[in-house]
Amino acid sequence: MQDQVQSTKTESAYRLLRRDILATRLRPGAPMKLGALRDRYEIGWTPLREALSRLEAEGLVTAVSNRGFAVAPVSRAELEDLTRTRMVVELPLLLESIGNGGSEWESAVVTAHYRLSRCRLSIDNVSESEIDEWDERHAAFHAALIGAARSNWLSRFQSTISDQLRRHHRFLSLAPTLRAAEGMSEGYREAVAALEDAMAIEHHTALMEAALDRDIDRARALMTDHIGFTIHVFSQSEDGGRALA
Repeated sequence: MQDQVQSTKTESAYRLLRRDILATRLRPGAPMKLGALRDRYEIGWTPLREALSRLEAEGLVTAVSNRGFAVAPVSRAELEDLTRTRMVVELPLLLESIGNGGSEWESAVVTAHYRLSRCRLSIDNVSESEIDEWDERHAAFHAALIGAARSNWLSRFQSTISDQLRRHHRFLSLAPTLRAAEGMSEGYREAVAALEDAMAIEHHTALMEAALDRDIDRARALMTDHIGFTIHVFSQSEDGGRALA
């Protein structure tokens, strides 16, 4: 019974920390001091250590020699590497899913698209909870698209890449652009326009329709463009191309 309770506490700590790392509420590169984490999340030492070890294995946390743990950093170079890797991994999964998908897959894609379409964001005035909701629904839509793929290893790689890209996008592209849109920086119009275009439902609708029509060539082209949006938004933001590389 005690082991079960300990396991439950570790799982809770893991999920809380993971959620806040992906949402960048725990900022990339920030030290993860056990005392501060214990007070913030009201979780004991042992569950925290075990959760941090799991997160380190996933590449979301790094162990710093003689200094404990830190949130894994982000960089432009890694963003570009992740984007290239996503191309290699996710495109075959999408094409495999289109080839294998039946009526249940089609229904799941349509449902995920509908849920995403109902999540409308105003870039000039958006809350963190709204961003969280859009982020989750967007990830669910892409998961539905590749849901009929049968390659377990590619699917595992895709899940890891997706998590890393979500936090890179949020920290390097989304957050700087939203700060600019709030009037904290000049020359933000190009970045805001790029972000609005990247998040527009129209791109996702076209991708869904190509997949459901089993149009392999169009689906491949649309996904290739879609995967490149994150880099485009980053390059348009005022913070893009600076000392993050």
